[in-house]
Amino acid sequence: MPGHNKDRVAEDIKREIIACLQDIKDPRVAGKLLTVVRVTVSSDNSYAKVFISDLKGIESAKEACKALNGAQGFIRREVGQNLHLRKAPELKFVADDSVEQGMEIFKKLNEVSGGSHENFNG
Repeated sequence: MPGHNKDRVAEDIKREIIACLQDIKDPRVAGKLLTVVRVTVSSDNSYAKVFISDLKGIESAKEACKALNGAQGFIRREVGQNLHLRKAPELKFVADDSVEQGMEIFKKLNEVSGGSHENFNG
């Protein structure tokens, strides 16, 4: 994709993967609150590492990543077609616990501040 930098390609891939997650029927993925945290792309755009987080924790994210790596061919084809890529990058899904860590930080800050954000159900 001439004229596109790595960050732009990574964001486009991230957007397409988010859309694909809704079409996956695997019970390890369907119905979960998965988040695509970030996508890193190799310099030649042939490989992309996709970081996945789940609100239920890292173990749930690891289970979802196993399913997503199994569906990698389907997701890769969808990404390639929707972005009009000649060669879609090989995808590798990796569990990430940054959303879980963020929730822990929020809870601790909430405790320190005296619970001013009690209505948040995290």
